[in-house]
Amino acid sequence: MDSPTHDLKGLFDQLGLDSTEKAIDDFIASHSPLADDKKLIDAEFWTPQQAGFLKEQLREDADWARVVDDLNLRMHQVH
Repeated sequence: MDSPTHDLKGLFDQLGLDSTEKAIDDFIASHSPLADDKKLIDAEFWTPQQAGFLKEQLREDADWARVVDDLNLRMHQVH
């Protein structure tokens, strides 16, 4: 059985955010770059539910963990 393949669009859907390509790019542009010492999961712009989902995915190395890591990298890059 194959592992599910997740992407940023799916992650934004899970977080209850607009998941169009433009909306994702706009979200990242408006909230980044995060400070080097700021963890993505600790950013102020998440609701408690969103932050909890992200933390759980990383803690359990769940199916979404790779996508959360990818978002983390993008959020720490200077655009």
